Amino acid sequence: MIMSKIMVIDDSKMMRIYLRRCLEKAGYEVEEWLPLSAMEVPNQIATSMPDLILSDYQMPGCNGATLVRMAHKANPKLPVLILTAFRDEDMESNLLRLGVRQVLTKPIVAESLIQAVAGALNDQASDAE
Repeated sequence: MIMSKIMVIDDSKMMRIYLRRCLEKAGYEVEEWLPLSAMEVPNQIATSMPDLILSDYQMPGCNGATLVRMAHKANPKLPVLILTAFRDEDMESNLLRLGVRQVLTKPIVAESLIQAVAGALNDQASDAE
């Protein structure tokens, strides 16, 4: 079985550690990354070649909507999950229009996180067939 690679993007080091531990325990390869600007996103994705991006919405230098646009420049089919502590209907509908697979609420329990990641990766595999 090929291990899926998840790129975790969050400006909170504690959150990155938590996400990494949850995902690695579930058998995923994890790469942590924090963009300084949205312009770095396509190049990093092309270099890293993740199977999924799990990103915080609010970060210095790059918000979730911009990150999704830039990620899809590098790979239009790359699944993206967004984490946020502040749910907003307009923000969420905008993200879904941009192609985000799911918007998840912080704090997130490990089981919900793994279900969302597995679901997005399964959807991606189905789309590719």
